[in-house]
Amino acid sequence: MTDYRISPNFDGKLPTLQQPILVAMLTGWIDASAAAAAAMETLITETNAVTLVEFDGDTFVDYRARRPLMQLREGVIEKLDWAAPKIMLGHDTNNEAVLLLTGPEPDSRWNHFATCVVELCEQLKVRRMLGMGAYPIATPHTRAAKISCTSPDAHLSSLLPFIKSSVDVPAGMEAVLEQALFNAGIQSVGLWAQVPHYVASMSYPAAAAALIAAVCDTGGISINADALREQAGVQRERLDQLVRGNSEHLAMLSQLETAFDSMHSETGMPTSGFGSGPLPSGDELAAELEQFLRDNQTD
Repeated sequence: MTDYRISPNFDGKLPTLQQPILVAMLTGWIDASAAAAAAMETLITETNAVTLVEFDGDTFVDYRARRPLMQLREGVIEKLDWAAPKIMLGHDTNNEAVLLLTGPEPDSRWNHFATCVVELCEQLKVRRMLGMGAYPIATPHTRAAKISCTSPDAHLSSLLPFIKSSVDVPAGMEAVLEQALFNAGIQSVGLWAQVPHYVASMSYPAAAAALIAAVCDTGGISINADALREQAGVQRERLDQLVRGNSEHLAMLSQLETAFDSMHSETGMPTSGFGSGPLPSGDELAAELEQFLRDNQTD
């Protein structure tokens, strides 16, 4: 049994593609506000993606940690949904092929999984991989969501207009894929959206929209993200409404805005990405925001 199989949608054969990009977002690592997951869902929907490759769950997934979802109807088990990584194939608005690596981050055999992905990328003639993630940082919701990047390719990184960080942190599977693909001669970049720390436990469509924009710019594709931008506008109004009603929240927001504007105006682009200073306390505000958004949910 192989460690992956080509979907019956393609009669068990890989299609011939013209140097597509691969966008990767595997659940299980850092994704504040589930922004990267929301961006991936938008990519799947907007590209009308279908499953191309299914990785073997028994090889890469610990089902004691990620139990299959049982669909039970009137005492009858109708379906077991076994979560496993997969690669989907879709097309952007210009009919350019887009590959999407999604599903759970492997629980084991990371190097072997990376080898499998590299093998598939070589056969599919992938020109660049773009990973997605999101992390919380002391930044205000009243400013545009910023993107930081990672890459083993120093030259490629220097050409990208994103924040570059210097930090030692545990790596996710996406970073392993970046390195493995780079070693195989395939360009790879990780794109990370910055999420205000006081909204990190709730959805933040502004960050998801920023990730889609970064993927389009860096990957040379075209994806409609109007729905995310509309959601971001609605949330912005709700957040503004809540903050205006509390002087302490206004003071914290003003502090964040001042720091943000100073950082971006003095150097043009900040050099800190994951955050090197203490975060202004946002616990109380976060709790109030969650309750406020629940009470004012309209859809």
